[in-house]
Amino acid sequence: MLSFEELKEQVERGEVDTVIVAFTDMQGRLLGKRLHAEFFCEEIGAGHSVEGCNYLLALDMEMEPIPGYEIASWEQGYGDFALQPDLATLRRIPWLEATALVLADVTWHDGSPVQPSPRQVLKAQMERAAALGLVPMTGSELEFYLLRETYEEAWAKRYAELTPSVPYILDYHILASTFDEGLIRQIRNGMHGAGIKVETSKGEAWPGQHEINFRFADALTMADNHVVYKNGAKEIAHANGCAITFMAKPFESWIGNSCHIHASLFRDGEPAFRDDETLFERFLAGQIACAEELAIFFAPTINSYKRYAAGSWAPTTLAWGHDNRTCGFRIVGHGASKRVETRIPGGDVNPYLAFAAIVAAGLHGIEHELPLPPPLEGNAYESDARRFPSTMREAIAALESGSMARAAFGDQVVDHYLNYARTEQALFDKTVTDWERVRYFERG
Repeated sequence: MLSFEELKEQVERGEVDTVIVAFTDMQGRLLGKRLHAEFFCEEIGAGHSVEGCNYLLALDMEMEPIPGYEIASWEQGYGDFALQPDLATLRRIPWLEATALVLADVTWHDGSPVQPSPRQVLKAQMERAAALGLVPMTGSELEFYLLRETYEEAWAKRYAELTPSVPYILDYHILASTFDEGLIRQIRNGMHGAGIKVETSKGEAWPGQHEINFRFADALTMADNHVVYKNGAKEIAHANGCAITFMAKPFESWIGNSCHIHASLFRDGEPAFRDDETLFERFLAGQIACAEELAIFFAPTINSYKRYAAGSWAPTTLAWGHDNRTCGFRIVGHGASKRVETRIPGGDVNPYLAFAAIVAAGLHGIEHELPLPPPLEGNAYESDARRFPSTMREAIAALESGSMARAAFGDQVVDHYLNYARTEQALFDKTVTDWERVRYFERG
């Protein structure tokens, strides 16, 4: 990481000439501006922020302004909000020449937070936990596909007949992962240089699929690291003439990209689950009880729900079990390392929103002293355990009919993301897919 004073020194020596100021939008993408480094130091040193159009939190994936958002509309003129750099996130970006990056909090011009901003949603839940003397800790394990096509080539092919980097399943294969090591090593070392502590990389459960894992941290720091890594991995792939996708289910015949989230609580700097079984049980019980209502925050796209299939390594139930990968919630570790692995999210997840949902659900279980149901033994896919929503339509209905999310996040946040999800569903409903053309063009 980089202090502001260190940045100024590097700017004076000509080692840094560009600073990216970015925040995460609803879709989990980094948006923002590139500033000349000297200008950045002058402006931030004077206490100024960076401006951005408030429509950036009211767009679909194609950057189309969408009606129905309280915070931004044509009627309100689509004005600006402020991007207030969080200097604790300032870092060099080794894969971009002479460049630093800082993540920003999105605020109104009076300094009040833009509550639906994903980072602000998570910060609000961190504050709730802090009031109970707890610090949520998380680690996210992102899977991705490495493809031989560039992003431009994949676009030109309309993302059909793409070529995985290795033509066979490379799960834990040292030889097969060596074939991709030139790029994977660049990502590992690049992230290390950007202040993200790298643990491991490995081949995953389908041709061309990989996973790189990082040291766990408090939930806000982990979410920051997650978005820097996800964006940076794509930039590094682009520089190497290939492409990476974190899409939850790129093709129906491929294993999906997961984002397993490990979560625990610390108290007074120590792992709270080590000595407090009741706290652990209520935290887990809250996640199980609230997962359906919070599904949109775990599975934010139409494609997210294509991943949930029996025998696919993606869960279909809300069962929990000890070291059982068929369950939605897998308990791993013991003593100081005891934690809940939430296996529900895919690689398309917005980490701020998913972490916020985990924290809010866990706090709900703690505050309401929810009892933990018995663990599942055996194959959860074939059990009668409650199912996670299988479509976005079901997820929307669960959030609409629930009350827990509104109590935890507030009406403005819930209504904002309901509008987002309804828009995604409506756009998909009117789209003619390749599946329909293949099925009905001649024979229909």
